[in-house]
Amino acid sequence: MKTILFVASCTLMLVTIYMVFMWVPTEQNLGVSQRIFYVHVPLGWIGMVSIFVVGIASVIHLLTKKNLWDAIAYSAAELGVIFATLILITGAVWAKPVWGVWWSWDPKLTTTLILWFVYVGYLMVRSFSPRGSQGRRYASVVALLGAIDAPIIYLASIWWRTAHPNLNIGPLAESDSDLDSKMYITFFVSLITFTIFYVYVMLERIQMRKCEDDLDEVHQYVSLN
Repeated sequence: MKTILFVASCTLMLVTIYMVFMWVPTEQNLGVSQRIFYVHVPLGWIGMVSIFVVGIASVIHLLTKKNLWDAIAYSAAELGVIFATLILITGAVWAKPVWGVWWSWDPKLTTTLILWFVYVGYLMVRSFSPRGSQGRRYASVVALLGAIDAPIIYLASIWWRTAHPNLNIGPLAESDSDLDSKMYITFFVSLITFTIFYVYVMLERIQMRKCEDDLDEVHQYVSLN
């Protein structure tokens, strides 16, 4: 399964790179800078999905006490903070030529920054809390705050009319998109590519996390005997 995901993600990544830089036409108003859209938005999708994974897995772990769910939650948080960081970086790169500034306290940007702090907060709570269910309970509360923030990020351009454009992709799209058909295809190929890549890396990290937990249990057993 993981081999298939690895091959698929590598192949699709090459296809996506070709489509973004060679195949898709340049947007008339934004020019070349618009091409980062095909990376920035999929990163945002993964960043929001990952916090839901953290929250759901944390709750299930607290209910079942199974370490697998804790490994899923922790792994999703580690990947989530990476993707959230990339969201902010690519957003700044896009904002500079379009808005003239690297950063603006736009509601969508601000709520995305909050999501980044949630990821960091979750990992800090897990790192500095005592081992056991108590630290995991505290961290799960942080994760649930992030799960509340994620839909706010998506809806920010509807609730607050600011620099970000209206939603023209997704179930809550406010108007018909003026994107070229090739732009649509490239966007969805990129979205699928990043999703498959995320799933593959998640599976690898979960396996590593389970090994780390097993080693911790061995160390605890040895120290007590």
